[in-house]
Amino acid sequence: MFTGIVEETGEVLAVEDEEGGRRLRIGTTFEDLSAGQSISVSGACLTVEEYADGEWFSLFLATETVAKTYLGDLAVGDSVNLERAMPADGRFDGHFVQGHVDTTAEVLGIEQEGEDWVYTFSIPEGQGQYIVPKGSITVDGISLTVADLADGQFSVAIIPETYRLTTLSEKEVGDPVHLEVDVVAKYVESLVDAEAVGNVVGE
Repeated sequence: MFTGIVEETGEVLAVEDEEGGRRLRIGTTFEDLSAGQSISVSGACLTVEEYADGEWFSLFLATETVAKTYLGDLAVGDSVNLERAMPADGRFDGHFVQGHVDTTAEVLGIEQEGEDWVYTFSIPEGQGQYIVPKGSITVDGISLTVADLADGQFSVAIIPETYRLTTLSEKEVGDPVHLEVDVVAKYVESLVDAEAVGNVVGE
């Protein structure tokens, strides 16, 4: 489980395409790493394979991960958002983030408003019912609040600290981003569907 509060950005140091997937080495200042540890890489929960504390860690992208995310397009020198899994006794600041990328969306617009920035993203087919005004959404591993919602798109306001700390400052119109919708919305939908089925069966 993650919170969507990005700890730092890491740099892709090496890329190796292999049968069945892809292996990345990512530079980091994280210490006390361990093999098998979960780390959110731009919103995708991945597993540490090898590491050098305070320097780098490597991970493997399975075929499904490559197909569902844009991580398969990363190249040496690219930046990614990093967050370690939340400890059981840790402080909870963002919202419940699983690190399960639901879809890849597109940056539709970027505008600066005073010191803040407004980013607009597309809503891929089948995801609109989970996105509501003032609701939580994860974009590239960042916990954000939906500021505005229109047909096929939504916007978020980015404060200077988030702009500085994350890879959003490097995004341009047309670039891909990972979306994870609020898991609470999924549970509500599941409960409503189950109740509807129960009512039909009970008739």
